[in-house]
Amino acid sequence: MECMMPKNKTKNHRVKITDTVLRDAHQSLFATRMRTEDMLAIAEKLDKVGYYSLEVWGGATFDTCLRFLREDPWQRLRDLRKALPKTKLQMLLRGQNIVGYRHYSDDVVKKFVERAVKNGMDIFRIFDALNDMRNVEVAVKAVKSHKATVEACVCYTTSPVHTHEGFAEMALKLEDMGADTICIKDMAGLLTPYAAYDLVKMLKEKIKLPTHIHTHDSSGLAAMSYLKAIEAGAEMIDTAISSMSSGTSQPPTESLVEALKGTQYDTGLDIAMLADIAEYFRKLRKKYKRFESEYTGINTKTLVVQIPGGMISNLAQQLKEQNAIDKMDEVLEEIPRVRKDMGYPPLVTPTSQVVGTQATLNILTGERYKVITSETKNYFKGLYGTPPGKIDKKIQKKAIGDEEPIVCRPADLLEPELDKLTRELGGRAKNTEDVLSYALFPNVALEYFEQRDSGKLEPEPLEEPKEAVAQQAPLMANLAPSEFIITVHGESYRVKVAGAGHKVEGKRPFFLKIDNRLEEVMLESLTEVIPSTAGEIEAKPTTTSVRPKAMKKGDVTAPIPGKVTSIKVSEGAKVSAGDTLLTVEAMKMENEVHTPMDGIVKKIYVKVGDSVNPDETLMVIEKE
Repeated sequence: MECMMPKNKTKNHRVKITDTVLRDAHQSLFATRMRTEDMLAIAEKLDKVGYYSLEVWGGATFDTCLRFLREDPWQRLRDLRKALPKTKLQMLLRGQNIVGYRHYSDDVVKKFVERAVKNGMDIFRIFDALNDMRNVEVAVKAVKSHKATVEACVCYTTSPVHTHEGFAEMALKLEDMGADTICIKDMAGLLTPYAAYDLVKMLKEKIKLPTHIHTHDSSGLAAMSYLKAIEAGAEMIDTAISSMSSGTSQPPTESLVEALKGTQYDTGLDIAMLADIAEYFRKLRKKYKRFESEYTGINTKTLVVQIPGGMISNLAQQLKEQNAIDKMDEVLEEIPRVRKDMGYPPLVTPTSQVVGTQATLNILTGERYKVITSETKNYFKGLYGTPPGKIDKKIQKKAIGDEEPIVCRPADLLEPELDKLTRELGGRAKNTEDVLSYALFPNVALEYFEQRDSGKLEPEPLEEPKEAVAQQAPLMANLAPSEFIITVHGESYRVKVAGAGHKVEGKRPFFLKIDNRLEEVMLESLTEVIPSTAGEIEAKPTTTSVRPKAMKKGDVTAPIPGKVTSIKVSEGAKVSAGDTLLTVEAMKMENEVHTPMDGIVKKIYVKVGDSVNPDETLMVIEKE
């Protein structure tokens, strides 16, 4: 006689499974780097399993497609729709943030939903990072107008200001708004088994909608929490195929299928077919090994720092790029403090990125809030919505001065954007989807369009082709190399010179990417050379940098290494202390750089697209 789960008053129901392998799983494990071609190769088998849905789009996939993979995210959706005709496709939509990091105007939200449905999307999981229901209403109505499914989220977290009663009230509001399903979105793996049971039971008493549970296995609790949630009445759960599961990802699909087999909750999924799929991804995962960090396994510290699964792999990668991976523990300890300062927002994109980046800067600069990102300022202005708890007024004042925070729905302050953006793009946009990509990620999209139009789309390499190395060898023999492979004691390393700082006491800092990990080395050069393109070497001292070292008050610098994304002034312009001069992108966040004084822009040393370091003078401001 087969063992049965205990029966309760809840009506028997077959549990439905959404597999996240094509979105959240690889976002959580290796920074969203899976390429479309690798998804399509297994699509036929995925389509036969009988999943309730496959999560394939949204979240960080849109950004990563354009920024790193040099793929059109819209084409990915169309290709997956064609390859998965039997299975519902699901995406994660950040409410008024769509798939970006700021609020977009209502017309952009509506058009994005329209085109997503047109290109093949069935289910929209919609959430707001602050659980501010005003920020999801437009998206919900847009999805309903196109007869797609609305799965509205309550972002689960723990704090002094969050309660089950509060979450239940949120669910009621979403039901009244027109949601088809309620999702308990536990992005950091904080949902304990008995908390899951109590919360789902409370929801079932207050709402009539099906309940979908999403969590991560970061703390090792996920499978247990699912079982208790199912006992309480949850109808749907998120899992990931076993070879792409656990840790910062979702719990294994096969394990839950077997756990529920023969019970009143039996999923009906074929374990043998799932095994074949698992084997495919087991081999594929090795292809993306360099994007995985050591922080993707089970770590009960998650219960304290509350970092979402998708955030921690990206945070590790970003700290590596800042040459600060050794600061990870300090950053993790700082995150809860910043979260408290901000009124305990749930840590989910974009608030996870806002809190995480600010915490990182607090540690890297050695002083809390010495550098405040534009996004942190916008948060304190109320441009993301209403925080769940009270914010620290002293820090708010430091961020926005005497400016009064807004109390209205943030998007009410935004003028329609779509027509303006269409005009800006002109002939560079091939369709409405291009305009939307530009609306969401303007600089990244423009880079993508330029490469696409020139026929030279260059995705981020997975590994160095041996042929390319061999072809470069003769040239490297004559030129001072900027990118090369070194072999030490039989081990090979790819090294790229990413930048250089200014000499201090005869030593110059160089920033080297070693197997894509950013390292800073101090170099005391005895001879410096300038190579020509012809392979000739001119021995000549090169003690001066392209940009002078910042020495005085009017020398404008960047707070951390990054890339210039916009320049707001021109040489000769009059500026007042605090005016925005330019923006620098670092760690996926835009950081405004302000003038330190009143004066005239005497000199500009940078252009859009330039990589900059903290000790360089980007602009010079002089008094009139």
